[in-house]
Amino acid sequence: MIPYWHAPSFKLGPLELNPFNVFVAAGILLAARLLTKQAEREGLDPNPLADFAMWGVAAGMLFGHWVHLFFYHPEELSKSPFQIFRFWDGLSSFGGLLGGILAAVVFFRVKKLRFNDYADSFALGVAPGWAVARLGCFAVHDHPGKLTDFFLAVQFPNGNRHDLGFYDAVVLFAISALLYALRDAPKMKGRLLPLLALLYATSRFCLDFLRATDLSYVDARYFGLTPAQYGSLLLVAYGLWGLLRKQAPSASSQKPSAPQGRVETAR
Repeated sequence: MIPYWHAPSFKLGPLELNPFNVFVAAGILLAARLLTKQAEREGLDPNPLADFAMWGVAAGMLFGHWVHLFFYHPEELSKSPFQIFRFWDGLSSFGGLLGGILAAVVFFRVKKLRFNDYADSFALGVAPGWAVARLGCFAVHDHPGKLTDFFLAVQFPNGNRHDLGFYDAVVLFAISALLYALRDAPKMKGRLLPLLALLYATSRFCLDFLRATDLSYVDARYFGLTPAQYGSLLLVAYGLWGLLRKQAPSASSQKPSAPQGRVETAR
């Protein structure tokens, strides 16, 4: 079994950094870097992605906190009416995903860009970035599961338990490896994001049944399911739709080819 070790906070000048925030920041930076690199690899303009990054992160943080507050732990609203603005105090990954999606819809419409052209790039950036961010959950053990004798259980002070932050990170790293293995497959062109949604949502729906119910601070449940499980059902529907629908040609595949009999030279 995995020994329990709670990563401590540390100071950087006047700032006190906790490991969760460090891993989340590292995951965001990694996702942004991989996203732009993949866009360049596909012959797309990466500049809009740099412009989107700030808006995507801001919307993700706000919605991530609001979903945590209103759906997972509404009792925290009694602390202070200003709790809704303390976006660093509790985050939901599904809320962050919702915020990022809404920001992308608005941004790509305003910029008159086709999101589908960048969808594969988003999948190849978001999956590993999300995995790294999930390591922050494992570092502070903020998603304890049920008591178990499973060999990958963490030895919490109150007994051996599943650690859902650890499981989530493992799943996302595995999905990331699969996405990169498939990124050059012709049949997967434009389908990596739906595949990510389908695989992650299926695993998340199942894993959330392992979350603790016997502790004082546990996730809210509605008709026996967590908010993330309801979100997972929506992602599964999107994943199936995206994988089964007929793909429209991407902008990069619609570039005119040179007329026959003429040799193109680099300029």
